[in-house]
Amino acid sequence: MTNKQITLLRKLNDSEMVLADTGDDVRGHAVIDRDGNEVGEVSALMLDDAESRVRVLQVKAGGFLGIGERTFLVPVDAVTKVDAKHVHVDQTRDRVVGSPAYDPDLAYEQDYYTDVYGYYGYAPFWGPGYLYPGFPYYR
Repeated sequence: MTNKQITLLRKLNDSEMVLADTGDDVRGHAVIDRDGNEVGEVSALMLDDAESRVRVLQVKAGGFLGIGERTFLVPVDAVTKVDAKHVHVDQTRDRVVGSPAYDPDLAYEQDYYTDVYGYYGYAPFWGPGYLYPGFPYYR
């Protein structure tokens, strides 16, 4: 593990920040897995305070009228394409819904995010040599 400590991740809605380009706002977009199946919907963008970058997408899935709904985090590293209504990820639906559920009480815990990134097979954003992903899409 690195000596660099994780910075606070907070929802864009809970900060005073705004997206530079409102066209990049994917909240409300359906999340589509690598096989074309719908996983859920992006409910929030989680930013880090130090670099003001979106690090993970908060995804809500399942349930009916909010009952039985679960919330997951998906690193932006998993995003392969974004279009007008969808965010495509390189994971399967089963992989996303099987991930550690989002726990706001652990939002300050580096180990929690280490587990999330590790679960998806990505190096954490605070690690040495991490490069913020470029997005291979065009609107």
